[in-house]
Amino acid sequence: MKFFHLSDLHIGLKLYNHDLTEDQEYIFREIADAARREKPDAVIIAGDIYDKAIPSAEAVELFDRFLMMLTDAAPDAAIMMISGNHDSAPRINVFRGVLRDRKIHMIGTPPQAEEDHIEKVTLRDSFGEVHFYLLPFVKPTTVKAIVGTDENGNNLSYDESVRRLLARENADAAARNVLVSHQFYLPVGADPEKIERMESEIRTVGNIDEVRSDVLEPFDYAALGHIHKPMKVGSEYFRYCGTPLACSLSEAGQEKGIIFVEMGEKGDVRTSVLPLKPLREVREIRGTLENVLTEACDDYVRVVLTDKVDLDVIDMQDRIRAAFPNLLEIRREAAFAAEEREEYSAEKELDPFELCCEFLGEIGEEERELLKDVLNEAGGMEK
Repeated sequence: MKFFHLSDLHIGLKLYNHDLTEDQEYIFREIADAARREKPDAVIIAGDIYDKAIPSAEAVELFDRFLMMLTDAAPDAAIMMISGNHDSAPRINVFRGVLRDRKIHMIGTPPQAEEDHIEKVTLRDSFGEVHFYLLPFVKPTTVKAIVGTDENGNNLSYDESVRRLLARENADAAARNVLVSHQFYLPVGADPEKIERMESEIRTVGNIDEVRSDVLEPFDYAALGHIHKPMKVGSEYFRYCGTPLACSLSEAGQEKGIIFVEMGEKGDVRTSVLPLKPLREVREIRGTLENVLTEACDDYVRVVLTDKVDLDVIDMQDRIRAAFPNLLEIRREAAFAAEEREEYSAEKELDPFELCCEFLGEIGEEERELLKDVLNEAGGMEK
């Protein structure tokens, strides 16, 4: 059994107000070309099909063209996709029953009622059946009618909600099972703050959406979406494939690709990455103005200038924009000499009273005494 693992297409995304339609269509053609070469039995898209819950007409048309590319390139392949946290679950769920007969499985909503179960698609090869469990993005509030609440009637955690949803499927441990999911899975014992996250990802306060990755252990492979950087989660076979195209400057320099999964008999899983080369890279170019201008290109570029002298702002911007038609932003790097940095730091080591006086400017003696009282009350200075 051979299948492609993709996720986080974010169709309709704008990068610093640059429309990426041309870039996304280019990368979709690359994916279709890979499908034509490798002839996968299935193509998996693990959530965040669109960048917005209500996508533009242009984004929907581009997604339609992508599906046409895939079905033309690999007419015998099953195409399976789930909604992510950026998607509108009901919109992804539209025509779910009709599309199933065309071997296109668009699953927008998780189980909603007690009689519902996670959508399971079963494919067969010479070694028998492979069961694909398609679980869209889950919030505890959306599945509490099924998984229940805690002893105080409060919603369960993300971890416990996902755990209970998967447990009720009673997946056959002797069969080959694949989970497709769009959540924040974390290796057991790992600190979520130490997981590198990209600027374009939506995060929850306190990482309350984390799910411990031991819940994935009953599966032979977990095709995960949500994290934009390619990443393994405690196992070679529990993987985030990352975005097929950089969605932010924090993804500059990342190697993007399709995870190509080949499954033999139970326990035999092999993965490789099919590289994807974008139409335009996302880059940061750092240096003096004159050095930066020698690297003129059509890529999406952040320019960081390190000049230690003042520059003619208007002339500088015009020259940079002419060299980089897809310029994202220009930044100046603070360039203080060592003694200047020390002096700057020393100036900032004023006590709270002096800092406030510096900020307020000229104030009378009465106001100064009142300020001292306020700072003393707040514990901001010694009495």
